[in-house]
Amino acid sequence: MQESRVRDIIAADAAALAQLRAVRALQLPDWCISGGFVRNRVWDFLSNSAAPYRADTDVLFFDPVDISRDREQRLETELSRAVPAVEWQLRNQARMHLGNGDPPYRDTAHAMTYWLETCTAVGVRLDDDDRLQIVAPLGLDDLLNLVFRPTAAGERRRAVYRQRIHTKPWRAQWPAATFIE
Repeated sequence: MQESRVRDIIAADAAALAQLRAVRALQLPDWCISGGFVRNRVWDFLSNSAAPYRADTDVLFFDPVDISRDREQRLETELSRAVPAVEWQLRNQARMHLGNGDPPYRDTAHAMTYWLETCTAVGVRLDDDDRLQIVAPLGLDDLLNLVFRPTAAGERRRAVYRQRIHTKPWRAQWPAATFIE
């Protein structure tokens, strides 16, 4: 039921579907678009926001064969050509643990469990049959209930988590949301 609700919200957004199709065309292993791409659309919908909040588009994938930053930049350039109005940010989760001081991630979903907040650790991908698949290793409760809560990693990195809450315009964008500090 929860996954269906998120899928319906994303499926109703033509721009989101265009972005998902562009990423799917890259044929990346274990990919999804996540973070604000999902949270913002869901929270805007649930809040009946007249002014949607858009930020960069976070594309995750997992490929231990080539963890170079150059590859990510080439893919960002390719996506910018396909959908130029979007600020793309691609990150191979097979390398992201190195800069974060975490143990190696097993896959994209596992990497998302190390994010700072639960409502953002949700991704979506478009399969070959044009079906939306939800990647939510920490569940969908907080996303669908407008709750901004720290993950275990957010608890360990409390100062960074709190800084995100206080420097982003999220409280003004979604006044009905609950921000747990």
